[in-house]
Amino acid sequence: MKVIETRLAGCVVIEPHVHGDARGFFFEGWNRERFSAQGLPMDFVQSNISSSSRGVLRGLHYQWPRPQGKLVSVLEGEVYDVAVDIRRGSPTFGQWEAVVLSAENKRQFWIPEGFAHGFAVLSERALFHYLCTEVYVADADATVRWNDADIAVDWPVSVPQLSAKDESAPFLADIAEERLPVFAA
Repeated sequence: MKVIETRLAGCVVIEPHVHGDARGFFFEGWNRERFSAQGLPMDFVQSNISSSSRGVLRGLHYQWPRPQGKLVSVLEGEVYDVAVDIRRGSPTFGQWEAVVLSAENKRQFWIPEGFAHGFAVLSERALFHYLCTEVYVADADATVRWNDADIAVDWPVSVPQLSAKDESAPFLADIAEERLPVFAA
């Protein structure tokens, strides 16, 4: 597998080694030993799958306390996937990174604890897979406004379909300090 660093330390794009022929393909979506050898020790406790149609935007979501690291990929379709550093004290606080994930490119995106995450669906439909390092905890569920001008994510959709929660999410500057993760060097 190939690990591609991003400008946000800890967030990496993973290109698995794909074995394919006329019958189809095979690749390891996660292998504890191989990921650890690349400096990516992950211990997953929950797996989620979502289905969305073109123009749906989910995010920017995070969990605090009890943050979740997420290894995300697309099983069907294509999405524009975004991670935002929301760790208080981080040198890249408020900065974002995006990657196109698709069933075709088979890329994965590792988003460590302390980052907000979201995606916009580019294809007619997308089947999205998350492996999480922490279980979902409703009381810790939190959101940052998808179109926060201070973050300025360059989303490929101008008028997305949003949930009520995402539509009314607070701007990063309006979130109480104790509701944000802390950067640990």
